[in-house]
Amino acid sequence: MDRSVRAVDGIVLVTGTCTGIGKTVTTAALAATALAHGRTVAVLKPAQTGVAEGEPGDVAEVRALAGGEVTGAELARYPEPLAPATAALRAGLPCVRAEDVAERAGKLAAGHDLVLVEGAGGLLVRFDAEGGTLADVAKLLDAPVLVVAAAGLGTLNATALTAEALRTRGLRCAGVVVGSWPTAPDLASRCNLTDLPRAAGAPLLGVLPEGAGAMEPAAFRAAARRWLAPELGGVRGAAEAEPEPVV
Repeated sequence: MDRSVRAVDGIVLVTGTCTGIGKTVTTAALAATALAHGRTVAVLKPAQTGVAEGEPGDVAEVRALAGGEVTGAELARYPEPLAPATAALRAGLPCVRAEDVAERAGKLAAGHDLVLVEGAGGLLVRFDAEGGTLADVAKLLDAPVLVVAAAGLGTLNATALTAEALRTRGLRCAGVVVGSWPTAPDLASRCNLTDLPRAAGAPLLGVLPEGAGAMEPAAFRAAARRWLAPELGGVRGAAEAEPEPVV
């Protein structure tokens, strides 16, 4: 393992300001970049919703994009695309508890340099009837949380609320990543590259291009470092505005 390079290690939780904004592709980019630096990587999905048994879920997508060397783990799977607590109740299946997630992440960390825990939806989406969330997992693990945000109008408020929720719980916001940068960004999106760090009180650590998840895996792995800042093992400079579009 090359320790001379700068790359993230330990346990990192990946959350979003809402669903469908690029958490899984961001997780894959983080994993691919860590692998390129010689790190061993595990990805943990506490609760996969909206996917039937036998179908590929988010962990499979991460492994397909980042590489089969990634260790994948999933604690629970529910067929309906709902919040985990609701999906579990409707399916008559056991809920995932924050303690279970923290325990599994800790075990994975014992054998891997980097463990990425990808939440479902946003930070405070409930895992169970008692109200356990990804924020509780972060508290149990004392682990940083990376926030994946949308590019356009409305993202500043959602990002600020997520960051405030982290701060009030004494949790660390590692930074913000834009999960899907449009091929034709509007004025709000361009301004948000400057405004997102202010909203979050944390640095902008990455900008992924729209359509990155549809790239050929080899091309994805080659490009991933260019989308991420050095704090995440990438080479994206602070002054860089937009990633190259996917072609």
